[in-house]
Amino acid sequence: MSLNVVILAAGKGTRMRSKLPKVLHKIAQKPLVEHVIETAQQLDPTKIIVVYGHGGDILPKTLCELDVTWVEQTEQLGTGHAVEQALPYCDSDASILVLYGDVPLTQLQTLEGLVKITLESGNVGLLTAVLDDPSGYGRIVRDSFGKVERIVEQKDASSIELQITETNTGIVSARKKDLNKWLTKLENNNAQGEFYLTDIIELAVADNLEVVTSNAAHLWEVAGINNKIQLADLERKYQLLVAEDLLTQGVTLADPNRIDVRGSLTVGQDVSVDVNCVFEGNCSLGNEVSIGPNCVIMNSSLADGVNVKANSIIENSIIGQNCDIGPFARIRPDTELAENVKIGNFVEIKKANIAQGSKVNHLSYVGDTIMGSNVNIGAGTITCNYDGANKHLTEIGNDVFVGSDSQLVAPVKIGDGATIGAGSTITKEVPESELSLSRSKQTMVKGWQRPVKKQK
Repeated sequence: MSLNVVILAAGKGTRMRSKLPKVLHKIAQKPLVEHVIETAQQLDPTKIIVVYGHGGDILPKTLCELDVTWVEQTEQLGTGHAVEQALPYCDSDASILVLYGDVPLTQLQTLEGLVKITLESGNVGLLTAVLDDPSGYGRIVRDSFGKVERIVEQKDASSIELQITETNTGIVSARKKDLNKWLTKLENNNAQGEFYLTDIIELAVADNLEVVTSNAAHLWEVAGINNKIQLADLERKYQLLVAEDLLTQGVTLADPNRIDVRGSLTVGQDVSVDVNCVFEGNCSLGNEVSIGPNCVIMNSSLADGVNVKANSIIENSIIGQNCDIGPFARIRPDTELAENVKIGNFVEIKKANIAQGSKVNHLSYVGDTIMGSNVNIGAGTITCNYDGANKHLTEIGNDVFVGSDSQLVAPVKIGDGATIGAGSTITKEVPESELSLSRSKQTMVKGWQRPVKKQK
């Protein structure tokens, strides 16, 4: 028997107060339904089928790179009807696991236990949860022997049934051949006027199949998202899970509640991360890396011993060993820093390759530049890389000293060991070991008076 996963993702999500389909709202910068798909992929199914509806083809277009089969539910007539749309695309001998695109944090281990029930015995597997306040959820009705008889929805439940605290999560596994038979028998004579998938439980019992229940280890695993409050709650839960994993790996977090990882983060030993740091995309931190507060790191690799001071941003860059960055530094895409490079406060680097031991310490911009080793860039220096239409390259050799408040107008080349005097505008090549400067002669204006503010 093969395993197929059907993910229901057709709902509008009216309470999200958004034009965006509910399942495209994000946790950790990833759509809710993509979290579900990634977990499903870890079960190694032969097929994953996503049923979409509200918003037309926005969902499959947005996630077109994912290896799933998209099936449209043109009318939203209930969960039973939604699964029925997916069945023709399932393997003939499939065991089908039904998941929900707005329930993003169900853990792999939980689903593995549920899938095993159907794959090994052919029985129906049902994930349930016991809640202190079950309001709004379908109740699990059992017989005197404790066996599941049926599920009753909140709006259809009697006063006695409403006292039941074991609830239906909607996550269920069953054989395709059984679902084919049961779904055709569903009726919509209920308070919602919908074809409930939950009604298959009573039909399974009538066919002498056992409904075997299992429970999620944590209630947040089966928590669905219907509004922005719930979205924010599960975002924090997800981030806390990531933080706990980092702590287990030995990372020192100043506050586990104040870190956001929106992608993958790999870490070495003795890494420390201060508060309010954000990691996006694929990031890696080597051994003994220190990240100060309020930093944002995106799709970047930081080698051993890197120290990033407060309020710095690093994006799509490679940072070599023992580099020192910030505070208030911005490292833009396609930058590569060799070891022991110093990028200081209020410095912006863009598409630059900077060799070992060079320093850009204060209030400077270096873009579209190849810089040698042991270069010192003075405060207020900029590479003028844009002529209004095209970008141009600045080449700076080894052991160059650039004085403060200088402008290097690209394309231009500065030879090894050259010195640029402070306040210079360099437009031509500077030979090796030469001093170059461009300044007007200092002039004294006698009798000049500073303007004073006029009285109103």
